[in-house]
Amino acid sequence: MTQDVPLIPREVLLGNPERVDPTISPDSTRIAWLAPVNNVLNVWVKPVGAASASPAPVTSDTYRGIRWFFWSYDNQHILYGQDAGGDENWRLYATNIATRKTRDLTPFKDVQVQVVHRDKHFPDEIVIALNKEQPQAHDAYRLNTATGQLMMTAKNPGNIVSWLCDGDMNVRGAWATHADGSETLLVRDNMAQPVAEWRAIATWSMDDAMTSSVIGLSRDGSVAYLRDSRGTNTGRFVKLDLATGESTTLVEEATWDVTGVIQNPETYEPQIAVIEKERKDWVVLDESIKDDIAAIRKLHPGDFWINSRDAADQTWIIGFVVDDGPLTYFTFDRKTRTGTVLLVSHPAWANYTFAKIKPISFTARDGLTIHGYLTLPPSGDGKPMPMVLDVHGGPWGRNVWGHDPQAQWLANRGYACLQVNFRGSTGYGKAFVNAGDREWGAKMHADLIDAVNWAVSQGIADPKKVAIFGWSYGGYAALVGATFTPDVFCCAVDFVGPSNLVTLLKSIPPYWEPLKNMMYRRVGSPDTEPEFLESRSPVFKANRIKIPVLVGQGANDPRVKQTEAEQIVAAMKHNGVDHEYLLFEDEGHGFERPENRVKAYAVSERFLAKYLGGRCEAE
Repeated sequence: MTQDVPLIPREVLLGNPERVDPTISPDSTRIAWLAPVNNVLNVWVKPVGAASASPAPVTSDTYRGIRWFFWSYDNQHILYGQDAGGDENWRLYATNIATRKTRDLTPFKDVQVQVVHRDKHFPDEIVIALNKEQPQAHDAYRLNTATGQLMMTAKNPGNIVSWLCDGDMNVRGAWATHADGSETLLVRDNMAQPVAEWRAIATWSMDDAMTSSVIGLSRDGSVAYLRDSRGTNTGRFVKLDLATGESTTLVEEATWDVTGVIQNPETYEPQIAVIEKERKDWVVLDESIKDDIAAIRKLHPGDFWINSRDAADQTWIIGFVVDDGPLTYFTFDRKTRTGTVLLVSHPAWANYTFAKIKPISFTARDGLTIHGYLTLPPSGDGKPMPMVLDVHGGPWGRNVWGHDPQAQWLANRGYACLQVNFRGSTGYGKAFVNAGDREWGAKMHADLIDAVNWAVSQGIADPKKVAIFGWSYGGYAALVGATFTPDVFCCAVDFVGPSNLVTLLKSIPPYWEPLKNMMYRRVGSPDTEPEFLESRSPVFKANRIKIPVLVGQGANDPRVKQTEAEQIVAAMKHNGVDHEYLLFEDEGHGFERPENRVKAYAVSERFLAKYLGGRCEAE
């Protein structure tokens, strides 16, 4: 029984890691990672090979914590991003490791920075994108990180969503969107002026847009590396000669999309293609690293990734993920092809028992094959048990194999956790992702109901004790479960999920403007078909709610505004529905501060225990 397995404290499972994301300096003399200072994540640095030297924090964030950073190629600075209260208006900061002095490199109010390109041959420069001239679109800039000098290098005509650079830091290419949902690869010959004439190289229809994307350019800018599903169902990895238009397929899978590519940081040549099957699969393209990858596979049984590389490309930091334990990082020496454990993200997890995550599949009512993952409590009696249907966000994303703290939390509390990659999820080819078009609250939700029925038929779930739980789109799905199918679930948990698709789509962040037409075509247009969107919006069916609902929201959420939560909460209050509402004034689209995250799960745990009967740690 689950009671035989010790309860994992929420702070241990869902709080900050002890150390995570180790990154080697370009000159391979130091390692940096994220670790808490007074429970706030900061960047720490330690010399390589100096056993007696103690690591020390070099940044001094005291509130939200740092979530992403990278080394400057000058080896003297750490660069990192930070927003304010979850508003996603990221600024770029540079901290001098020796002096601990931090400078704001993009000190612009209500402006978001995106890091576009870095190259070791330009140690004091990076290419970034900012929407400071026009809130709806990001222009490309060359930033001198030593002086702070900022120079626009490419003006966005309004529909460009990403920029492409060659090895000389020139913005040579771009990826653009159009009103009909199609996308185009653009290149330019004149790179001396921000406003220049762009040439269309190739165009992808909306049917191919979700399974096609630009990955990068060759060092000389003559070749584009792409994920391309034109003429086939899955996103293949191809190279496209920009002069001749000739396309060559490098990797193709019949069932799965290529989801990522690693390029050589010196030559820009592709080295590895990644395919996210039931578990991660690596296709090695570069003969010079085949023996390295073979040696890495022997270091650890988990799925691995290359977290960082030094400038000489002789030392790699490799991360491994497993389903039932913490992240483990190795230092890998390419000369000897040996690896040494560098750090473990959560050493305290060794004191507890975690669950295994099992890939599953079933057939939906219309014959479509649906994949997902099932996490069961580490011990049980084989009888039907309470189950939580855990719905992923996006919806244009997917669940993957690995350590999922939320799934582990649910299993430890005594629940089966079922995660479903319903139609509209990515990674399974364009027919599958496009099958979700205009199916919010319809066939996408039917896949979730079919998943519940499958779990009941397999003897996994007790049909009277099934909850639906999700963040973002998953939160919307939880509200749909409470309104469209109120007899299937006994309770629902919605975190940062929209309740009204009309107001959701009318209040998207300004810098999502280039993606607006895609969203309108795949979800519905609030301008021309509000009645259709209302028919798929939980708030308009709030009178059908007869199960308890927990709603959580960040006040600064730029994607799903606070009004989305308050509309449904007001309706439930008016109708006398049993509900709880959590509002975090200092959060956005997700709860990043550990104290807020742990509180949200504490309330959720008590809520689920009340209606599902599982275990609950005292608040």
